[in-house]
Amino acid sequence: MKPKIAMSVKIYHNPRCSKSRQTLELIRARGIEPEIVDYLKTPPETAELKRIIARLGVAVRDIMRSGEAVYRELDLARPELSDDELIAAIHAHPQLLQRPIVVRGEQARIGRPPESVEDILP
Repeated sequence: MKPKIAMSVKIYHNPRCSKSRQTLELIRARGIEPEIVDYLKTPPETAELKRIIARLGVAVRDIMRSGEAVYRELDLARPELSDDELIAAIHAHPQLLQRPIVVRGEQARIGRPPESVEDILP
């Protein structure tokens, strides 16, 4: 019998966000210490954002915070913008990224509500 290999858990976290803090607390309550990425200080590269979006199985706009001032300032609601243009905007302005996002292996969930991440945790 092969030993079970534990997959690491990563959270794209904003410590100022209550949902992000609650999601981190939920993960830790399960005895897991995740890799914490403060995405406002260390924004994911565009290739990583594409991997996250693929793991979430959503459209790029589904991970964008359309209520942010920069979303309006950059007129990101324009339907003609390509996914690559939207991803570049998220990378350049990480406050546009929906939070928190939890990744484990090939799966990811947005922690809104925090309990939505439970099905990918070990």
